[in-house]
Amino acid sequence: MSRLFNDLESKPFLIAGPCVIESSEICFTIAKKVKEIAEKYGFMYIFKASFDKANRSSINSYRGVSIDEANSLYREIKKEFSIPILTDIHESAHAAKLINADILQIPAFLARQTDLLLSAANTGKIVNIKKAQFMSGDDMEYPIEKVLSAGNERVLITERGTMFGYNNLVVDFRNMIDMQKYNLPIVFDVTHSTQRPSALNGVSGGDPQYVPYLSKAAAAIGIKGFFIETHPDPYKALSDGSSMIKLDEIEYVIAGIREHIK
Repeated sequence: MSRLFNDLESKPFLIAGPCVIESSEICFTIAKKVKEIAEKYGFMYIFKASFDKANRSSINSYRGVSIDEANSLYREIKKEFSIPILTDIHESAHAAKLINADILQIPAFLARQTDLLLSAANTGKIVNIKKAQFMSGDDMEYPIEKVLSAGNERVLITERGTMFGYNNLVVDFRNMIDMQKYNLPIVFDVTHSTQRPSALNGVSGGDPQYVPYLSKAAAAIGIKGFFIETHPDPYKALSDGSSMIKLDEIEYVIAGIREHIK
């Protein structure tokens, strides 16, 4: 685990996959394609697919699969592609049970949940803390401190946009500049930053056409970690399809990022 974190500190990396596990076929298709593209452009690749999406607006939204199903799928993906796995958690009890995940992600809405942060930290795994939509880059000092208090120094911090009125987000690039003072790897979650939360009658809308521009701007200020949700057919995705990048178009985005990384 320490070797993986050391690589994340020193190399450009890409966290990408579907929002949530829909099927093993979709996950394998995405992992295979994105790994090839990531390697082509010199990025480390971490596969991302949440096992459960508990923070949905509507009770009717698709949630995902069980932890046992997720562990089995994560194991198979790691065996097939030799890549690390990231998933988010929503309850403290989830942390220790996700034995085949390498990075545990704290969702933005839960970034101040002390018990959740400590349970993730206590696994010894890498913890990716998403900056809440209502927090500044300076505010991230406190969730970082909670993870460090457990003796876990393997922390990533992720920008995913700031609330801009109702049902809209804006990226304030000052936050990523401010967070550089923590000397931790910073991730720019490009696709979630283009969301329009709950804008489509209980599900999120999005403006993914801005992804190439926002990602290049982040690279230009020194960001080397990028989070992109992708799907073979975003219109059929079961979660966050409106802000995803189509799998066939992700190479264009990654190539543009690579050109601007310092």
